[in-house]
Amino acid sequence: MNAPDLKTQFKQQSQAALSLNIAYIGVVNGLFSTLHSIGSASTQALAQASGMDFGYVQRWCDAAYAFAYLEVEGELFSLSPMGDAMRPDATDTLMPMAVQSVLSAHMAERAAGFMRTGERPGEVVLAERATVLPWFGPMLEASFAPLFEHTICPDVGAFAQVNARGGLAVDLGCGNGWYLRALARQCPQLRGLGLDGFAENVQQAQARAKADKLENRLSFQTGDIHNFKLGEPADLIAMNRALHHVWEKDQAGIFKWLHDNLKPGGFAVIWEPAWPDDRTTLREPGRQGLAFQNLSEYVQGNHFLRPQEIAGAFEAVGMVTQVHLFSAGNEAVVVAQKSL
Repeated sequence: MNAPDLKTQFKQQSQAALSLNIAYIGVVNGLFSTLHSIGSASTQALAQASGMDFGYVQRWCDAAYAFAYLEVEGELFSLSPMGDAMRPDATDTLMPMAVQSVLSAHMAERAAGFMRTGERPGEVVLAERATVLPWFGPMLEASFAPLFEHTICPDVGAFAQVNARGGLAVDLGCGNGWYLRALARQCPQLRGLGLDGFAENVQQAQARAKADKLENRLSFQTGDIHNFKLGEPADLIAMNRALHHVWEKDQAGIFKWLHDNLKPGGFAVIWEPAWPDDRTTLREPGRQGLAFQNLSEYVQGNHFLRPQEIAGAFEAVGMVTQVHLFSAGNEAVVVAQKSL
């Protein structure tokens, strides 16, 4: 590829990034949702309805129109189909792409600085941008809840087995509680307990469970797995994209905790991005993002895991494992059962 072609390609990529940045501003300030509810509005009316500053809204509307999120007739703006798809509650919402774009830029900036010092400050970097953290859970929910409900839960037999006998399901690192809410819909005989280190996530989880009328079956607590004791042995313990956050800190202790806190015959179900054995597969379009995410995980003190590493750690504490791959091999669900 010659220099002019490279320049054209990168200009197009730059425009795409700018487009997602504009979308992010609209998502986190409720502008897409507000405009959807009122149909069409002047910039002044949109600012008033959304509770935002008029000057910023006026300029955002021009930018959102430039990138085809909005249509305009006279001085009245309305959502385009792409703008409507950015609403967080839209079917197959595009919201996660907008949130991820800004989160990725933040993590790239932090990685650039820490590369000089070797610092790995941990998950605290996720809370450094006040507008990002409240959207981290909704981003994961929109990205992964449909995959869980429609594919993973029906295909992994452990869920049906646990539901048949009822009992307690625990989600470690529960975020906004999306996994337990999805599990409760699919497995009506289960109760759920979620644990997370961020109080804001737990508050979101409690509010969303109440909104879904699941508060009698689901509860959530702020805490750390290293200092947490279950009131009763669990029938299922899940960690969803959370195991790599504790792997380097206390791998042996975590797997002993999982084993010891399950009932005989209970299941641990670990869902993780599947780091490939073959580096050359990272060039595939579906895995390029995984490579960047692994860099950002290093900032947080983590790294992505190969599915067989997880299976081996369970086998070391005497549990029988199965590895299930989804999404063209990019998502791994490792199921381990405690002996009867």
